[in-house]
Amino acid sequence: MDKNREDRRIDYNRAPAYEVLFRLGKTTMRPGGMELTRTMLEELRVGENDNVVELAPGRGATTRLILELLPQSYTAVERSRASQQNVQEILRHGGLGQCVVGTAQETGLDDGCASVVFGEAMLTMQTKETKRKIAQEAYRLLAPGGRYGIHETCLKDNLSADITTEIESTLKDVLRVAARPLTLKEWRMLLEEAGFSVSGANEAPMHLLEPKRMIQDEGLWGGLKFASRVIASSSARRRIRGIRQAFNRYSDYINAAVLIAVKPA
Repeated sequence: MDKNREDRRIDYNRAPAYEVLFRLGKTTMRPGGMELTRTMLEELRVGENDNVVELAPGRGATTRLILELLPQSYTAVERSRASQQNVQEILRHGGLGQCVVGTAQETGLDDGCASVVFGEAMLTMQTKETKRKIAQEAYRLLAPGGRYGIHETCLKDNLSADITTEIESTLKDVLRVAARPLTLKEWRMLLEEAGFSVSGANEAPMHLLEPKRMIQDEGLWGGLKFASRVIASSSARRRIRGIRQAFNRYSDYINAAVLIAVKPA
């Protein structure tokens, strides 16, 4: 097993879902999977002349894809030294870029330092005010004409307040973290209120733990390893079953979404 995934003590019942999934072998935590991530990168048109900033890269699944595109520069922003070290290990192998310690709403980077900024599976977990601050920070970091990409959980439009509250409460209970997804219209409004012009949006089913998506994201061998680790632990089985049941219960109401926004030139 990877030294970073050694079986240090973990309470599968209480730990945040992303930590449980990682310990069990899941490397991709994006709501729309790597397919929607690749769609985002294609629409951001990352090339050799771009200066890229990634907010909260986490385990670095998208970082590896960015390095393959050979941008002019790459900077990751992570909130802790431990997370910084994880990304720096990836960057050492790629021979490109840096990772600095900061928050998505206060990166400490210079105004207009980037032509591309993106973040994934991160805004959904923030309060309304923090979402707003992060969008504003992305706007500040971008030079005129720069592109901002987000990949987040998305509620269907026109849901009642009661069902929205129920979904948020259930997700908080099963994920052990607050989840505050917006509708596609609300994500668009968030970006526009920060000053962006939204140039495109794509949606996909939120099938994070479905077998087909698991194989797409982790490969056949990775999917089998994940399944075997779940089977080997009764507490892991109960936790994964609970998460899947919640996702399935609200599958008609929840999607994954990618939005691309542009800072006016």
